[in-house]
Amino acid sequence: MTVSQDAAAARNDRPRVLITGMGAVSPYGPGVGLLWEKLLAGESAIKPIENFDVSGFSCTIGGEIRDFEPRDFIDRKSARRMARFTQFAVAAAKEAIEDAQLELDAVDRSRIGVVLGNGAGGYPEIQATASTLFDRGGMRLDPLFLPKVLPNMAAANIAMQFGLLGYNTTVVTACAAGTQALGDAANVIRNGLADIVISGGAEAGFCQLGLGGFAVMRALTTQNHDPTAASRPFDADRDGFVPGEGAGIIVLESEESARRRGVEAQVELAGFGSSADAHHLVMPDANGAGPIRAINWALADAGIEPEAIDYVNAHGTSTPLNDASETRAIKVALGEAARNVPVSSTKSMIGHIFGGAGGLESIAAIKSITDGRIHPTINYTTPDPDCDLDYVPNQSRSAEVNAVLKNSFGFGGQNACLVFRRVSDAS
Repeated sequence: MTVSQDAAAARNDRPRVLITGMGAVSPYGPGVGLLWEKLLAGESAIKPIENFDVSGFSCTIGGEIRDFEPRDFIDRKSARRMARFTQFAVAAAKEAIEDAQLELDAVDRSRIGVVLGNGAGGYPEIQATASTLFDRGGMRLDPLFLPKVLPNMAAANIAMQFGLLGYNTTVVTACAAGTQALGDAANVIRNGLADIVISGGAEAGFCQLGLGGFAVMRALTTQNHDPTAASRPFDADRDGFVPGEGAGIIVLESEESARRRGVEAQVELAGFGSSADAHHLVMPDANGAGPIRAINWALADAGIEPEAIDYVNAHGTSTPLNDASETRAIKVALGEAARNVPVSSTKSMIGHIFGGAGGLESIAAIKSITDGRIHPTINYTTPDPDCDLDYVPNQSRSAEVNAVLKNSFGFGGQNACLVFRRVSDAS
């Protein structure tokens, strides 16, 4: 794939989109530092689910966040008006804004936007409210039920909490939502609609309704006897994904805005590609045609060749069909270069966080560039002939990482891929 001179010229005329801040609430707890430390150590966050009764379900484990106290990040009144997924998003946004050294009183808030990915909104709150409806009647519902559970309320509350007056939207493309939100946010900046965008994804779907819905589809693992070993992307013994919850929020900023604020950035979001399988409600196309298009378009958008990719942060769900399909897509899109590129799955340690996955996994991708370390795919013990790449098995490794491909693929065949690149290597 050779990038035309006209396309290269068009890219050079648009604003470069830099990463200036990051924030996380993961199954390990709040904080990017904690997330990265645990990922590099290959430590699983998967445990038996405790927050609700899981008896009778085929999957009883998950990347559940325990001991999260929203009042550490949000005042009591505001926290009570937010669903759990929104609380995660606001907490992560607070860290990201602080990490970006963003003094909100010193900038034009109408030039700061929010583009957030979410899959399902407030599932636990929906289940609890349905119980109230059937047990006590409709007039006993929480008056704020609807404003809490709508998927757009994470983005809305981030704007309200921090007084952000600019472009604001929510991307709801299932498991691709967080990654697609970041790509859409980059285009908002490129198109001159904002100077800074708070972006990423959030999800909190742990409840009987959410768990049961995936369980009856047989999408979840049944390896409950050993929770930390249950999520095993690309391994021959994988049998389904492990659910998780959390939020990953990233501050994207035009190069001009960052220079004006005196902030230096090491990484840019250089490329974005999005495609549709147009194939099936939940099953990926075995040929990987949709993901191949998204990867190719992300590379073209970044203006780089496949051999420039130093690491792939995979979608890597630990389901039989997805992992084989993604492997094929990587091999076709990257060609011969695929054999030499390390590929790892963050989900092997924190589970699948649906709309929040892309945000947290993009943080891992960015950290691999800034730290020169690649986290492992844990629980990789039995090779699968259909998954025959370098999955960084079980141990992190040091590597010079200048460009990363980040993949996310969602139900409905919705695909989103990003290319992150070291700023010093950008052209």
